[in-house]
Parts: sequence; structure tokens; C-alpha cells
Amino acid sequence: MTRHPAPIPPKAAAPRAPATRRKADGFHGQVAEVDLRQLRVFRTVAEHGGFAAAEVALGKSKSSISIDIAALENRLGLRLCTRGRSGFALTAEGRLVLEATETLFSDIMHFQQRINEASRTLTGRFCLYVPDNIQIHGETALVRAIETFTTRYPAVFMDIRSTSTREVEFAVLNGQACAGITLNPRHTPDVQTTALFHEELHLFCGRRHPLFNLPESEITPAILAEQRMITVSGAATSPMWDRLRPHLNFAAAAENVDSRALLILSGNYLGFLPEPFALPLVHDGLLRRIVLDGLQLETSFYFLARPNPETDLMHETFRAILEAAC
Repeated sequence: MTRHPAPIPPKAAAPRAPATRRKADGFHGQVAEVDLRQLRVFRTVAEHGGFAAAEVALGKSKSSISIDIAALENRLGLRLCTRGRSGFALTAEGRLVLEATETLFSDIMHFQQRINEASRTLTGRFCLYVPDNIQIHGETALVRAIETFTTRYPAVFMDIRSTSTREVEFAVLNGQACAGITLNPRHTPDVQTTALFHEELHLFCGRRHPLFNLPESEITPAILAEQRMITVSGAATSPMWDRLRPHLNFAAAAENVDSRALLILSGNYLGFLPEPFALPLVHDGLLRRIVLDGLQLETSFYFLARPNPETDLMHETFRAILEAAC
């Protein structure tokens, strides 16, 4: 009887390693330029308390801001904030990212400052906030200063933003702006204030207004008191205006020069405008200046900067050039 060897039992299969979940491509510690841009958007949204409030500061629509925040959340793999009917709020992760973002941008600015000192030149971003009613028409001191600054320091990325005077001060205080130019600033210990230049404003009416064709000799303070006026900032004044003001009928408001011009052109209001802005409209027969014994207003502009070792060289250089141009 032939004996056959016992069959060899099949080799036991090696225990299968637990399945690991492949991590999606995302942030691995390498910071790209797009990350910096989206982090700046996130920081601004957090500072302003929501997407809508950050629109003016960023110069972007709410939908564009939302896209940037969603892209950043996807990149980091974190939910940074809640938004919706309940309002805007940072998550716990969002607060940590915001803190890290502030540290990151502070380190970047510190690095740029060190390089500037070593090379005796300027590089980096210079963010300047200006009021949206500042005179930009013609050859102004600000235009000359920007020309000189950007010619001497071509490596500087010039970032100019136009907003309300209140937002200018807010941006300087919270470090969003390297410097700002504004009217009649509040005296804050944390902010250096330098007087710059004056701007004259004259009274105008539109061609549809009843005073447009009235002889100058017939326009009196009593006649002005019967007209609807656009309100004037408390920062603008003159001796004659101080006497007239209590007797006038203020019936409209406009925050900046363009919106003020719209009201005047409607023919229903009188208002003050910088002459270089109004002059082309006067030449086209759309506006008339009301002289009334040389009635005019004067506003004063100031340069604002918050002392900061990381940006002092940048804003001090621009301030010196601007003062020389005034």
C-alpha cells in the first residue's frame, strides 16, 4: 500500500493592515502667495466682523470674499467661521488661525524691515488709506509725492485704498494701513499726526437751479437761506461761513465729492466742491460758482501713522516726501 504525504495546509494569509485614509492634497506647511492673499482676506473679514462689513476695506464683493474664505478653509482643512442668518463668528480653529496669521504677517514685515535696513532701500507693501473726498484732480501734493516715492523705490508694492475718513483712522489704528491721510483726525495717543495741506471749497449750483441765471449782485445771504443746502463737514470752516451757517436750510447729505456733485447737478441743492473738480463742469455750462463776497471753505488734511518698528522706515520716508511736496 502506497502512502501519500499529507497535504500541506495552505499558508495563513498575513493579517491585513487597517486601511488608512489618504489625506487630500492641502496645506503641508508650505506657504504660497495665494495662501498669503487668502489669509489677508480672512484677517480683514475677522477684523470687520463679517463679509459685508469687509467689502469696502477689501474692494471686493461679498461673493468674491466668500469664495476666498471657502478656498482657504479647503486648503487648511478647517472650518474658520460660521456665517448665515445667525451672523458671523469665528470658530475655535478660526481664532487660532487668525492668531497665527497675525504672527505670520508680523514676521514677514519684520523680515522686510531688516532687509530694508541692510540694503538701505525699501521693499515690501506700502498700504496708504486716503479719504474718498480728497482732491485728486490736477497737480496735487499727493500726486507729486506718489510719483517721487514710487520712482525712488520701485521695489515697493504701492497699495492705495479710498474710503471714509472714519475708516482711514480705523485702518491706521488696527494696523491694516501703514499710513493714512484724513480730515480733522481725533487726537489718539497711539497715532502720530502731521499737518499737511489745505484745500479750498467753493459754493456751486447746477444749471437747473433757480440761482444759476440770477445776477451775482442779487444773491444775498437771505436768498441763500431760502435754498436747500448739502450739509458740510465740521472740519471745513471760514469766518463768513460760521456767520451764515446757523441761518441755512440743510436738506441733504453726501459723504464724498462725486455724490455731492450729483446732488448739485440735479438742480435742487447748493453745495461746496473743490474748484479743480468743479472747473470742467463749469466750462461745460453744468455748474456755476456762487461768489457772494468770496465765500469759501477751507479743509485741512493730516498724515496719520502708528509707530511700528516694522513699518516706520516706510511711512517716515513717504511722509517726508509728502511734506516736501506740499
